[in-house]
Amino acid sequence: MTLENGTLILADYTAKIKDTGQIIDTTRKEDAEKSGDADPTRTYEPRLIAVGEGWVLKGLDEALQKAEPNQTLDVELTPDKAFGVRDATKVSRIPIRKFGEKASELSVGAEVEVDNRTGIIRSLESGRAMVDFNHKYAGKTLLYNLEIKEKLESRDGQIQALIHRRLPVEKEKIKFESVGEDEVRITIPSDYFLLEGLQIIKRGISNDLFKFIKPIAKVSFIEEYENPAKKKEEPPKVEEASKSEIKEAAPEAAEAVTSPGPQ
Repeated sequence: MTLENGTLILADYTAKIKDTGQIIDTTRKEDAEKSGDADPTRTYEPRLIAVGEGWVLKGLDEALQKAEPNQTLDVELTPDKAFGVRDATKVSRIPIRKFGEKASELSVGAEVEVDNRTGIIRSLESGRAMVDFNHKYAGKTLLYNLEIKEKLESRDGQIQALIHRRLPVEKEKIKFESVGEDEVRITIPSDYFLLEGLQIIKRGISNDLFKFIKPIAKVSFIEEYENPAKKKEEPPKVEEASKSEIKEAAPEAAEAVTSPGPQ
């Protein structure tokens, strides 16, 4: 059966520009290393996608709606279904003085922000910068190779994946518990208490859980603090020796431990 809208899947993919073969995005570490552009700070792993929800490019979303679990897809995306066609009206000549102290650092190909818009400098001449506000891949045809690794069906698996999508925590550190069917309590690891934008992240997680996990009506976030002084005061734990260890150390004592008492 094909994937229904709203289905949560984990997928590995690599995206290339058709004309040049340049890899522009991948979830596969080996492909990133082959391209010479691997990010050592990034964890390469399958990406969570909600089919038909616009979490990926339009053309890729349409292909997923016709796909089946565990299928591998090779999809060609024309500009209208990728990052759009180039729009000449989005190219502007801007006086270099507008960049203030950063004016001396400008160079062709550099990415700049002007009036809350991000653009790329195409040329510098006569005291002006030609800035292109089209997406850097606008007008490009893309090739995607995508493998659907897993269709998430268990409630806990879906909750864990939705939390991990927004909170950059190793999956092993994600702790949550369901309270009945309509509430989820999520424990935030102490390492992330000062994470920039944490409140926005929590709101995003809550909205995702409300939308995809029915009938959740309440999401709580728990921040736990441990007293480091108290931790130092705790005596070391003494582990009880196993019967085999006792027997090796003192066979007679072992017999006394294992022999039944008087009947």
